[in-house]
Amino acid sequence: MITNIKSVLMMGQSNMAGRGDFNQVPEIINPDCFMLRNGRWQPMREPINPDRAIWGYYHSGVGLAASFADEFANCFHEKIGLIPCADGDTSLRQWMPGEVLFDNAVNHAKLAQRSSEIVAVIWHQGENDSIKEEDAAAYGQRFIKMITELRKVLGNADLPVIVGGIGDFSKKFQNGKLKYVDTVNHTLKAMPQKLSHCAFVSADGLCDRGDSIHFNSASYRIL
Repeated sequence: MITNIKSVLMMGQSNMAGRGDFNQVPEIINPDCFMLRNGRWQPMREPINPDRAIWGYYHSGVGLAASFADEFANCFHEKIGLIPCADGDTSLRQWMPGEVLFDNAVNHAKLAQRSSEIVAVIWHQGENDSIKEEDAAAYGQRFIKMITELRKVLGNADLPVIVGGIGDFSKKFQNGKLKYVDTVNHTLKAMPQKLSHCAFVSADGLCDRGDSIHFNSASYRIL
């Protein structure tokens, strides 16, 4: 059994799961990086987060978690396990306490706690909440409520949360469908001032894969 693992919970929608092409960046192989599969730790290999196809295509691929895990292992000289729970094309309302996605993340996290210490949550989501003004306006309040309950259920009121910014290219998606992406991005950026033990990672300057919604593989690695 693999022991002494620090684990990280992956939550959000398709950009958290990853949609990058495999042939655009080198594979990351690190013997200290693992991913949870059926309650057991397996060597990390992309795609880390299996996910249903979006719009009939765009299956899971290269994402942001592999480079995060690699950096973590090399920086802290610790084994790290990724707990994939992201689900593409989902809104924050679907991640609220009592909803299926929240419960699924908690169940996976509790399995991981049997053999690891959960040290952080990585969150990348917000595109779906950029369509309607009411969802964008309520994003901050909903997110704080969700994270507060998640920390409570997992028994760590100070569990660090890392939130990623939405790519600026999303403003061009489907002729401006994401009307309120700036509102959601501003809320995410301000979250460390409203939520303890929280950090924001900017997506400024990063590029999409040509669809104005998903990062390309190189940008996932940077993010």
